[in-house]
Amino acid sequence: MRGEAYLALNRGPEAVREFQKIIDHRGIVVCDPIGALAHLQLGRALVLSGDETKAKAAYQDFLTIWKDAEPTIPILKRARAEYTNLN
Repeated sequence: MRGEAYLALNRGPEAVREFQKIIDHRGIVVCDPIGALAHLQLGRALVLSGDETKAKAAYQDFLTIWKDAEPTIPILKRARAEYTNLN
């Protein structure tokens, strides 16, 4: 929640720290979608922070995790579009 709030406030570096905590401590979220979505949100936060190289890697991680998901899921479509705009 804190990471989402920082994103909404355009505070990229703070959001990066919060989403990285989720990724670093996977046991907290186990199979919860929040674990996968943390990669996407980390990518968005890194874009806000100006680190496009790390942002691309975070987006790639998310897209890899969701590679078998239904391609018409709105958040997946948005993530792919955002990733494409980084290239």
